[in-house]
Amino acid sequence: MSTDASPSQAPPHPRADFQFYPAIDVRDGRVVRLAQGDYARETRYGGTPLHVAQDYSRQGAQWLHLVDLDAARAGGYTLLPLLEEIARSTGLNVQTGGGVRARDDVARILDAGARRVVVGSLAVREPDTVLGWLAEFGSDRITVALDTRQDGQGAWRLPVHGWTETAAETLDALAERYAAAGLVHLLCTDIARDGMLSGPNLSLYAHLHARVPALAVQASGGVSAVGDVAGARDAGCAGIVLGRALLEGRFTLAEALAC
Repeated sequence: MSTDASPSQAPPHPRADFQFYPAIDVRDGRVVRLAQGDYARETRYGGTPLHVAQDYSRQGAQWLHLVDLDAARAGGYTLLPLLEEIARSTGLNVQTGGGVRARDDVARILDAGARRVVVGSLAVREPDTVLGWLAEFGSDRITVALDTRQDGQGAWRLPVHGWTETAAETLDALAERYAAAGLVHLLCTDIARDGMLSGPNLSLYAHLHARVPALAVQASGGVSAVGDVAGARDAGCAGIVLGRALLEGRFTLAEALAC
């Protein structure tokens, strides 16, 4: 399978409803970034998670992508007090996850003020469970996050268990299954680009947009310059997660919004 569009396929149309998701990854109470999801390759940044969120709000953000890295590895979402304070003090729409394993996790996170709950590994391992949550909580309250890696034959695979094993189902097949069941929001990360500032995989996102045009795809991984934002929008994405590039001042949120 190739991610390149066929000669007869029209290029995707940029979406008018494009959203920006400044990201805050939290580990041991600190703002951090991991390179390619590796906990041994962590970079720490100044400022508390709350202060960083408040700063993004002052810069004009409407959304925040908040990740509980401790829970992502051990299970059991731990950021409820922080989530409540961010929602109360900033008014940001918060999309958050990490360690979401059970229905009660979803309910508690929504009750604490989240706009959407992000479900990652469980969405690959137990799609029927997550489809049930979509039906119960509403299709706009769940974001399915799929981390993907391209194999030697060009297929996009779905590594699980800390990216040490690979699920049988491909990205294409699982995305189509969720779209058919009414999923709206899909966050897709090319593992090879995550935290590497090498640019997002635009061919992957153009491929996804062509394959499942009903999904609002969020690009994640590799963003390093303002031009990457425009590229993701032109590839048909509905939004983009901005992590390391903002934290390191490679461009400002205002510059991204202007783009």
